[in-house]
Amino acid sequence: MAERLFSQEDRQRIIEAIQAAEMQTSGEIQVHIENHCKGEVLDRAAEVFETLKMYQTQERNGVLFYLAVVDHKFAILGDAGINSRVEPDFWEKSKDLMAQHFRQGQFTQGLIAGIEQAGLQLSKHFPYNPDTDKNELSDDISFG
Repeated sequence: MAERLFSQEDRQRIIEAIQAAEMQTSGEIQVHIENHCKGEVLDRAAEVFETLKMYQTQERNGVLFYLAVVDHKFAILGDAGINSRVEPDFWEKSKDLMAQHFRQGQFTQGLIAGIEQAGLQLSKHFPYNPDTDKNELSDDISFG
């Protein structure tokens, strides 16, 4: 189900959104999609964050978008570096924006909107430096 929900074109659009956001920042964005969420959504997102080794970015500025499509759950999880700099309600506002799209069945657009929001915040606090920045994590969508 999770993989079938997103066509190859949808996946490519999401990856392009990640790449565009990361061209503005040293931060890293990843998307993980699975059918079911085992336990609490934030706990599961934290497990995926660790599994994907997102904590290993140099500036601790990784952001994970986690979706459990059958269970209708999702979370955005930022690492310590970005969490210490964004407004306390930033992730909730981003989730609200995404949820508006999700309620209309626009899952790709919802993810892209969230990625764009995260990219803007990351670029404010962790600007891109072409001389030193490298892509520390894969831009590909992972499926569980």
